[in-house]
Amino acid sequence: MRAYELMVIINGDLDEDQAKSQVESIEGRCNEAGMVASTDFWGRRTFAYEIDHRTEGSYVVYEILAEPGALDGVERSLRLADEIVRHKLLRLPDAEAERRGLMGSAAADQ
Repeated sequence: MRAYELMVIINGDLDEDQAKSQVESIEGRCNEAGMVASTDFWGRRTFAYEIDHRTEGSYVVYEILAEPGALDGVERSLRLADEIVRHKLLRLPDAEAERRGLMGSAAADQ
């Protein structure tokens, strides 16, 4: 298993309930591919510059444990979704994953 961090920006035109339903939908897809360790909903933020003629979006950060390549389908669906303005999937270095308690000795202690 590897640790990943997924940041998603949801369209700011959606109301709070619609944004929360998108968060749950993405979390469900990630759970099918691996295991979501945490979900951090940052809420609505103003962009530093316009993205696709939009000035606001709702930010969400997921910490995920999954096998290599398991999140390819999730990333493909995010790329195609109209409600998603941007997304970024990063593999966390092992030392950072251990520091966050996702892997290694810190995860075994929990």
